[in-house]
Amino acid sequence: MRMTIDTEKKEVLVVDNGKESRLPLYSKEGFERLSDLWLKVGWNEKHVYTFTWMGRPIIQLPEDALRIQEVIYTVKPDVIIETGIAHGGSLVFYAALCKAMGKGRIIGVDIEIRSHNRKAIESHELFPVITLIEGSSIDEKIVQSVKSLVAPGERVLVVLDSDHSKKHVLAELEAYAPLVSKDSYIVATDGSMQDLFDVPRGSEKWRTDNPVQAALDFTKRHPDFEAEQPAWLFNESRLTKNITHWPMAYLRKIK
Repeated sequence: MRMTIDTEKKEVLVVDNGKESRLPLYSKEGFERLSDLWLKVGWNEKHVYTFTWMGRPIIQLPEDALRIQEVIYTVKPDVIIETGIAHGGSLVFYAALCKAMGKGRIIGVDIEIRSHNRKAIESHELFPVITLIEGSSIDEKIVQSVKSLVAPGERVLVVLDSDHSKKHVLAELEAYAPLVSKDSYIVATDGSMQDLFDVPRGSEKWRTDNPVQAALDFTKRHPDFEAEQPAWLFNESRLTKNITHWPMAYLRKIK
C-alpha cells in the first residue's frame, strides 16, 4: 500500500493492490486512513510507553483508556478482573474509577509481579481496592483463586492483557468468561497485532496469531457472547470508528 498526503490539494492518495483512490484530506475517510497508519507508526515507536496514571506507567493508548472508562461507568461492575499487570497502571486506573463511582474493586493476575512493581502498587493510595495474584492466568489453581474472590451475584467485567497469543487468549476466554455478568464484557485487548506484523517491531506470525482470532473462535463456540463496539456516550462528529489497539476486543455477554 502506498499513501501520499497532499496538503495543498487537501487530499490523500491511496494505492492499494493496484487500486487507486483519492480521499478528501479533511473527511471521515481521510481521518480513518491516516489514523490507521498513525496507529502502526505510533506502536512501533512505543507511543503508549509515554503515559502514566496517578504515578504508574499505564502502557495503553489514551483513546482505549477513555473508551473502557465509558464502559466501566456504564456497566458499574462490582469486580474488575485484569490479567497482565506489568507496572500496574491499568489496575490503578480502574481502581480510581471505582473509587470515583463509590463501588468496585480490582483483581490483577500476572505470571510474574516484579518486586519493584509490587512494592509500588502495594504502596499506592488506591491499593486497598486492589488484590494481586501471582501465577499463570490460565493455571487452574489461579483461576480458582480468582473465582473464590467473587461473591455470588456480583457484577463482573474482565480485561485480558497478558500473553496475547491466540492460544493463550482463547484459554483465558474459556476460563474467565463464566464469571462475566449479563450485559458486561470480557475484553481481549491488543488485537492490533494483526495489523502490526509488518512493522519493524512486529512479527510475521501475528497475521494469524493474535487476540482477534481468539475472539472469533470463542464467539463461534459461545453464542451467549457477541463482539460489539460499545456505544460512544457522546458524539457530535461524523466519526464512528474507534482509533484503537483493541479491535474486536469487547465481547458482551448477551444471555
